[in-house]
Amino acid sequence: MSDTRPLLEVIALTAQDARAAWEGGADRIELVTGMEYDGLTPDAATVTAVLAATALPVRVMLRSGAGFGAAGTERLCETAGALRAAGAREFVLGFLDRDGAVDLTAVRALTRELAGAPWTFHRALDHSADRLAARAALRGLPGLDTVLTAGAAGGVTDGLPVLCAEAAAPPGGPRLMAGGGLRLGHLPALLAAGVDAFHIGGAAREGGSWAAPVSAAAVRTWRRALDGAAGGAGAGGASAAGTNGTNAAMYGR
Repeated sequence: MSDTRPLLEVIALTAQDARAAWEGGADRIELVTGMEYDGLTPDAATVTAVLAATALPVRVMLRSGAGFGAAGTERLCETAGALRAAGAREFVLGFLDRDGAVDLTAVRALTRELAGAPWTFHRALDHSADRLAARAALRGLPGLDTVLTAGAAGGVTDGLPVLCAEAAAPPGGPRLMAGGGLRLGHLPALLAAGVDAFHIGGAAREGGSWAAPVSAAAVRTWRRALDGAAGGAGAGGASAAGTNGTNAAMYGR
């Protein structure tokens, strides 16, 4: 595990969300729109507004439709260029081909457009036909520094043994970030295994509803729980998981 505190990434849809995540102690923002499709590319105006609202790193989603296919890659490359012109410096992407393998043609086309910018390969990994082959295909891709994964298509509860095993493997390759149905109760096992990056969406909002804005209090619950568990300060994590943590523990993208 890293010598620094665990990284906490929060999904934001708006500048208001980004500010609340920052106030709550998040380390990074994943900026998306269209959560009914599990997150699509936001427009340039939203990117500009979010970048102006927070000093946190902001990773912008590059995804044009539901699922993990790469239809419209050329247009998405144009969009990536426009978002870079708007100030975006970090990104999130990931595509599978019809056989469920990493679509390296599409991924490489976008990484050329990103010109070395850091990026996350998102949960397409959890839907791949062969997880080991997919992870191997990701090695050495320019700019890739993080893989967001729940360990299984069904979420972290199903994928917890896989996440723990992968985190305990010899170091090398992109950083593993746990997310997708992540709950506070998952943190002790994940931290003990060596996971040091965590991603939440609905868990940052009151009642887990995407209709509600990000709550600084909910984010703070996770910040305290992570810091308390990572530092062995059980009381800190326990107190954070009190009133505000009840709902936050239940939900997460």
